[in-house]
Amino acid sequence: MIEYRILKELEHNPESSQRTLAQKLDVSLGKINYVLGGLAEKGIIKAQRLTTDPRNIRWSYLLTPMGIREKVRIAKQYLDNRIKEFDEIQQEIIELKKEVPLDTL
Repeated sequence: MIEYRILKELEHNPESSQRTLAQKLDVSLGKINYVLGGLAEKGIIKAQRLTTDPRNIRWSYLLTPMGIREKVRIAKQYLDNRIKEFDEIQQEIIELKKEVPLDTL
């Protein structure tokens, strides 16, 4: 789900630094770097260098049209999984209520 969280954050703040993303999403800087590299390699984001100063490298990360579609696909997949889990928990609750009536507690 880290890809979705990164894409969502970049959609709103394309000039977020990798360090800021790592802090905000509570993951390591190395993981952010790795995931951003993969997203750029797949064409999901486009990385643009904002400065030419080698001591202060800044990047902007823009979602491509493919990136926007991927964000929606990931969100839908996540939602489908959560709904399935919710339905399973509801069924488990129904079964447990049959075994242990609430008025006996």
